[in-house]
Amino acid sequence: MERLLVPSTALLWGLQFSLLNPALALLLVALFGASAAQVGEILAVYNASGFVASLALPAYADRRHDYLRPMLACGVLTLALAGLLAGTRSLPVAVVGLVLLGGPAGVGVSLLFAHLKQAGACRSDVVNTRAVFSFAWVAGPPVASLVISASGTQAVLLVIGAVAVLATTSTAALLQRHRRAQEEPLRAAGQPSTRDAALSRAAIVVVLVAFVALQATDNAAVSLMTLFVTRPLQLDVGWAGAALGLAAALEIPALLLIGRYAHRVPDVRIIAGGSVLGMAYYAGMAYATGPAVLLALQVLNAAFFAVVAGVGISLFQRVIPRPGLASGLYTNTRRIGAIVSGPVIALGSVGQLGGYRSVFGACALLTAFAVLLLVALPLGREQPETPTSAVEDPRPARPAVSPERTRLP
Repeated sequence: MERLLVPSTALLWGLQFSLLNPALALLLVALFGASAAQVGEILAVYNASGFVASLALPAYADRRHDYLRPMLACGVLTLALAGLLAGTRSLPVAVVGLVLLGGPAGVGVSLLFAHLKQAGACRSDVVNTRAVFSFAWVAGPPVASLVISASGTQAVLLVIGAVAVLATTSTAALLQRHRRAQEEPLRAAGQPSTRDAALSRAAIVVVLVAFVALQATDNAAVSLMTLFVTRPLQLDVGWAGAALGLAAALEIPALLLIGRYAHRVPDVRIIAGGSVLGMAYYAGMAYATGPAVLLALQVLNAAFFAVVAGVGISLFQRVIPRPGLASGLYTNTRRIGAIVSGPVIALGSVGQLGGYRSVFGACALLTAFAVLLLVALPLGREQPETPTSAVEDPRPARPAVSPERTRLP
């Protein structure tokens, strides 16, 4: 059962916000009477709160070298948010709840990946956990839609509250397991490894820029899909949903496949190879002519984003010595990438291919730019990992080096 503890925790944490976030705009309109303009403003404030919290809470956890207790607090905040939204009809109260409760609550997933790093999880463990999280985001929105259609808008809040209780319970069990492990001799896997290569601040900024670019291309492609399918391809809008759904579904086996072989290849090589597939996807979309090509290209899309999502967080944890900060910064590359995708769409649409096709061409160039940034950095010194059972087996191992060499800063 303990082998299922981390995957089940990741699944429950993913479900909480895959149920809430897609339904949030509908909740604001149906329960609180928000206008379209108000919805946009509230979502912007809510996301800004999440941005700040994803830096502040992991930084606090890094100082205390404790990620599970803050995760427990995040679970309680999710439950409190669901109760608040269910118990009030005041829009200002709902906004305050989203900012003060919802933003910090969403940091729980980042803290889980930080805990995995602290516990000595290898890259395969991280990628496999990310696959479980992706599955939650595939399942969550359809479940939320079914609940709303069957029992009404407010019913989804009850489901979110129930999932929050389960997520908090599984986190508490993870904390109990971690306490038992701490009573044993110190394990070297939970300490900074000689394979880890912390970079200078300037180099870390370059890594951040590269991943913001990669995340921006994905967000731009997703945002543009409906218009691309209905305008240049002149297909029914349902094909856009089919393409996005297929890519999301294929992402899970892609992550599992990467997780199986990730320990054999340095992460930068995996990211570079995945980005080549991403460039091929964007180039293919720029010249796509029908539904068959559209769907076939989603295989490349899924592989590309699986690499960015799964191996990306592992790379951040390798080059940034503080696990919480590493996970928080990686999470925020997605948020900043969503902002950057707007100018990418605007500037890309004036390219030589014309209109929406040129945006995909711009995404291919931006992906190439990101890969060049990563390859130029001294990231390739990492040696292939020896697989460990840090996540599956909580029993500590004998330290490989002296405590003086492995003490956390």
